[in-house]
Amino acid sequence: MSRSTALLPLLLLSTAAVAHDHDHLHLQAAAPTASAPAAQRSAAERNAVITAPLPEDQAAMKAHVLFLASDAMAGREAGTRDYDIAAQYVAAQFYAAGLRPGGDQGGYLQKVPLVAYNVADKGSALWTPAGGQPQELVFAEDFVPSPVPDRRETSVSAPVVFVGYGIDAAQYGLTDYRNVDVRGKIVAFVPGTPEGLDGEARAFFGSAGNKASLAAAKGAVGAIQIDMPRAGPRQRPFSTLARYYDAPRVTWANPDGTAHAMTPSTPVLGTLSQAGAARLFGKGWDAVMKAAATAKPAYKPLTARGQLTVASKTRFKPMDSSNVIGLIPGSDPRLKDEVVVLSAHLDHIGTNEGGDGDRINNGALDNAIGIASLIEEAKRFKTAATPPKRTVMFLAVTAEEKGLVGSDYFANHPTVPLKSIVADVNLDMPILTYTFEDMVVFGADRSTLGPIVRKAVGAMGLPVAPDPMPEEGIFVRSDHFRFVQKGIPSVFLWPGQAGPGKAAVEDFMSHRYHRPGDEVDQGIDWSQGPRFVSVNYAIAREIADAPERPVWNKGDYFGTLYKGPMAAK
Repeated sequence: MSRSTALLPLLLLSTAAVAHDHDHLHLQAAAPTASAPAAQRSAAERNAVITAPLPEDQAAMKAHVLFLASDAMAGREAGTRDYDIAAQYVAAQFYAAGLRPGGDQGGYLQKVPLVAYNVADKGSALWTPAGGQPQELVFAEDFVPSPVPDRRETSVSAPVVFVGYGIDAAQYGLTDYRNVDVRGKIVAFVPGTPEGLDGEARAFFGSAGNKASLAAAKGAVGAIQIDMPRAGPRQRPFSTLARYYDAPRVTWANPDGTAHAMTPSTPVLGTLSQAGAARLFGKGWDAVMKAAATAKPAYKPLTARGQLTVASKTRFKPMDSSNVIGLIPGSDPRLKDEVVVLSAHLDHIGTNEGGDGDRINNGALDNAIGIASLIEEAKRFKTAATPPKRTVMFLAVTAEEKGLVGSDYFANHPTVPLKSIVADVNLDMPILTYTFEDMVVFGADRSTLGPIVRKAVGAMGLPVAPDPMPEEGIFVRSDHFRFVQKGIPSVFLWPGQAGPGKAAVEDFMSHRYHRPGDEVDQGIDWSQGPRFVSVNYAIAREIADAPERPVWNKGDYFGTLYKGPMAAK
């Protein structure tokens, strides 16, 4: 699960539009225990845990994780040879399961041209007040530049308009652009969102990338974020932005070698410090800071009297990778050209720099076990008594940890007609260290996928529980959301937190999430793997065989925003 786009992800990087931005251990009685931390066990003790016999269906899942989360894979970081080997493994497993290739040129791999990009220098920012002389904004004191993904050189000169949080969603009572004309101007906004929004809305509206997209739709020629006090736990301090101003980011590449941009007409130019904002907006900024100090800030639009000119250069480094795609063709003459996608990310975060001891982030639960589930679910489809009516696609994506990049590339370069994709069911980091007693399905209440999910989960004797962490806005933070952005109803499944679940999830998130401890011997309850696969299979099978394709519930915000098929009532 992405640190930039899921659970703790989508950190609101002030310097750019974010791209495209959980121990209760339950082991079988016959298995050796894994109660002691891996670092305190001998190699023989670890091997006893790793090689303990299991029933065939559990062993099949564990075998995939043994390979994908091994030290030999060095954390499966996208753009590395280690990831490429993992991708070839998944392709081989798809072939063994009898899936038809769904990638490029008759193969299982879809090439994803990744590119790393960062600012080439400190750039310049010049403020010219009305009737006054140009004033240079000082790097790291007043201003920090952002890399512009799709331009090697950038120069924007325009008036600046402050629009508060930079959100325009009347149904949520947010109208920062009311009576404000930003055409031809640079939009400036504060990070975060107002109080009172649910987690999904807060995560979505708080994204700098989504704010820039809105500014672009309003006709702005640039966007800039302003460092503010009390911006929230995910907001990086201005000093940190300045220190790491040239840190590379990753997305997919345009044909000319530059990086894909969410808002090519409206680049995010950088971040103003509070002092820098005061230089631009003068005495009017005092009212903004007074509002910021209140419990529930209410900002009013403010136009700076003058012109801001920002210039910067961006450099690029190609780093190819691939998605892995397998297909089970549909059998119904009327429905076979429609496609149900089952997705999971294959990449993880590689190795840590420096330090002693284990530096490999193996990613067993994040997300080797999701890929294992994907492969085993494919086998169930192939061995079923009857084939699915709709085509089912099994999609293992790259660079989720870089910001949902592989799924974004696929959504923009699908290997089947985009209009043929009826739904996505996403498998990302199921925490299978306990006997789960319920399930959480993010997005279930947004479309007609909801009743399908409840039927499948209910058939296992389990309830569908409400989101236990609504403040995290997880629905908008994993690969399925790239399908949502194309108007496609989507859901993301997790074992729930009833019974031992809450403690198990908290333990994993506190001690092993995105750490070297996420290994195959951490205390995974392999009996839960087939249960997880079973419920996912039931959901996907129901979607694949249903007489009608899923539609968004009437008036759903994301269905409406992204113009997806909508229920009539």
